[in-house]
Amino acid sequence: MKNGADNLAGALADAGVDTCFANPGTTEMHLLSAFGREGRIKSHLCLFEGVATGAADGYARMRGKPAATLLHLGPGLANGLANLHNAKKAATPVINIVGEHATYHMQFNAPLTADIEGLAAPVSDWVGTPQTAAEIPRLTSEMLAAISGPSARVATLVVPNDVAWDPAGETSATARPEPLETYDASQLSAAVDALKKGPQTTLLIGNACITSRAAKLADAISRATGCRVLAEAAVARMERGGDTPPLSRLPFHVDFATEALKSVETIVLVGAREPVAFFAYPDRPSRLLPPSAKAIAFSAPLSDLEESLSALAAALGVEPSDNVQEPLPDYDGDAAITPEGLGALVARTLPEQTIVVDESITNGVHLFPACGRSVAHDWLNNRGGSIGYSLPVAVGAAVACPDRRVLSITGDGSAFYTLQSLWTMARSKLNVTVVILANRSYKILNNEMSKIGAGSPSESTIPLMSLADPEPDWVKLAEGHGVSAARVTDLKGLAAALEASYAQTGPRLIEAVL
Repeated sequence: MKNGADNLAGALADAGVDTCFANPGTTEMHLLSAFGREGRIKSHLCLFEGVATGAADGYARMRGKPAATLLHLGPGLANGLANLHNAKKAATPVINIVGEHATYHMQFNAPLTADIEGLAAPVSDWVGTPQTAAEIPRLTSEMLAAISGPSARVATLVVPNDVAWDPAGETSATARPEPLETYDASQLSAAVDALKKGPQTTLLIGNACITSRAAKLADAISRATGCRVLAEAAVARMERGGDTPPLSRLPFHVDFATEALKSVETIVLVGAREPVAFFAYPDRPSRLLPPSAKAIAFSAPLSDLEESLSALAAALGVEPSDNVQEPLPDYDGDAAITPEGLGALVARTLPEQTIVVDESITNGVHLFPACGRSVAHDWLNNRGGSIGYSLPVAVGAAVACPDRRVLSITGDGSAFYTLQSLWTMARSKLNVTVVILANRSYKILNNEMSKIGAGSPSESTIPLMSLADPEPDWVKLAEGHGVSAARVTDLKGLAAALEASYAQTGPRLIEAVL
């Protein structure tokens, strides 16, 4: 007879969930067995829960449907919270299955007892705990509907051990998702009139995914009206390159962002929020728009971006067209690796349909604009800001799209948070190229210290922002996780290492010393 765990696995598979990223323990053994018996779900072992949650994020971004995680009690969930924060901010559908002590065991306050629902709530849009095996179908149905709706994306189902092992009859779960929101028709006339005013109006677009068609529609509106188009600073996924017009992003740094927006009289928000600073800074604004600027919220975040832009384009009488690519930037192969050279090199060597996972932080300033002129590719950004996102997201993207190359570009400081991802890349033979930008520093903190009014880096603070004593050896770290690796110090070496990695199957790491 089937048990509660079997019913859960079957309900997930019936709903199209076919992938689980797992780091299980004792309380998940029945769930693990049920997932193994359910032939429609493939599981990938992750050595740290932050890898599992980030991988589920990357998978869902590329497949447009949720993956599951399997986590061990409250501490296991806690280890995965940072990348669940990123997933929630990115509006990524993720299903967390978290094992719990048996219902009758909770009264004894065993060492691993924790408030799992309390831990899950800040990073989840839906949380539920069945108390009997018979409740699993109903709660599973509620959960699947919630993460398919227009605004709720991360769900956590806490499964007590006895609920998993108790017998349960044949049941099924049916999700009834809500449709995506659309634009505010009452704002159409005001938005069109504002856009017709040209450069004094900015069209700011954002969404969980900016598709090629959305970019073409925004570009057509700009060409017809003279308005400026910007994408939000961090968009979860963007289709770029090839015949897609390159979109500029709102700068991350507060000074650059306020400078970019200083002349805005009206901003039309399509799938985007009104821009605010990433942090508070002394003597700098939190709201990035000029105080006199007017904001027109034409469509809400997570609404149907293509439909909203199509309505604006139709009202303006314009049609989207393919982009004519500009020449790619060049680089000197004998030169040291610099942000400018990195951007030009990656743009020139990028294979068609690569998935770029960007956590380049301080050294990636030229990477995004240069690659906008390259071949067709997808670009994944960290919308939540919690570092250690890129390597796990690369794992998930590679599982989701096994026929495409994934390029993860990350700083050495960021990569240390989730370097266990390398083992899963090797274990699952994933086609991932990892470029570690090794500047031996949390360089962004050097930049931020004076900006936030905390003084300049000093002898006492520099050690807390430096990775130079001892210097990490990323070649050895990669090889210790089963991933072949190379170290390069100039652009010629980086180009050769990238092209070699693209020509082979499986993962490859390149330590690019800056």
